[in-house]
Amino acid sequence: MEKKFYKPRTVFLGGNGNTKRIGIGGDEKVSVQTMWKESILNLTSDSLDDIVRRINILESLGCDILRFAVPDMESADSLIKIAAATSMPLVADIHFDYRLALKCLDGNVAAIRINPGNIGSRERVEAVVNACKDKGAAIRIGVNTGSLPSDLAKQVEEGTISRAEALAETAAREVAVFDELNFEPVVVSMKASSVQETIDANEVFASKYDIPLHVGVTEAGPLITGIVKSTLAFSTLLKEGIGSTIRVSLSSTPENEVITGREILHECGKRNGGVNIVSCPRCGRVGFDVHGFVNRWQNRLLAMDKNITVAVMGCVVNGPGEGKHADIGIAGAGDKAIIFKKGKIVRTIKAEDADKVFGEELESL
Repeated sequence: MEKKFYKPRTVFLGGNGNTKRIGIGGDEKVSVQTMWKESILNLTSDSLDDIVRRINILESLGCDILRFAVPDMESADSLIKIAAATSMPLVADIHFDYRLALKCLDGNVAAIRINPGNIGSRERVEAVVNACKDKGAAIRIGVNTGSLPSDLAKQVEEGTISRAEALAETAAREVAVFDELNFEPVVVSMKASSVQETIDANEVFASKYDIPLHVGVTEAGPLITGIVKSTLAFSTLLKEGIGSTIRVSLSSTPENEVITGREILHECGKRNGGVNIVSCPRCGRVGFDVHGFVNRWQNRLLAMDKNITVAVMGCVVNGPGEGKHADIGIAGAGDKAIIFKKGKIVRTIKAEDADKVFGEELESL
């Protein structure tokens, strides 16, 4: 039987003060998120400047939304300062202490991520909801396999329901609380470390609700493992129209999370444009330091506002042929390098001048 899923309604983040307004769901593009991975305690003017610089890099790579862990009041104060210094919508990740959410909402924070089950009483949840209403902020309900209610956890243990069904039911219960409080700007995430459980939970929920879904595989692992798991889960769900915003969780840098998310969306047909980098894996015929060149140029290329394909090849014999579809490419042998466009060699240069000349040719496109 054909699976049927609701088209998600639109929830907006930001739009207040200097913050950009981002739509999640509806006909909006699928947005890319990441999470800041360092403490924001002891914030100074210099460290604030460095954070803003990195946020700008993340944005240039394709990041739309950035989440910060807020474990204490000092972190809340720091996040308020960061939010005032950047236009990117920021999300405060809150656990246990609802007062941290209220404090963050004194600033220009675009959304609060909470698990109502660990915030405490209904009165505390209602206090957060009312503060979000006053500030025009959204809420993301975050549910994962480690935070299932005891009755559902018992049913999973007994085998009467699956873990994915328990995730979806947990999210449904939390949503009911916000419905009773007449609060609509809600995004839901149901994350498991299992690819199939993540897929199943999101499919179950999307078959019943029109609430935008934040999709992610939690604790996906180191770079390679995490990319594989996230790609499998995201590609399946995105092709079904499930997933309004994504976060690739990696034991790696936020930059790598953003680049991975961006590439998954591109390959799934959910994000067009930008620079497409193709490069050979390198072999015994290598005549050019492909890996080093890609490492030096990747972020700069991905940040460019150009719809082009760039090829970085290790062999001058096969390079222009294998990369003939590229708008621009580079390959080398010995102490020489070549620049080619659409498969035709346009310049032969010294290897030591490769970066300089490649940059000049790139700018001329």
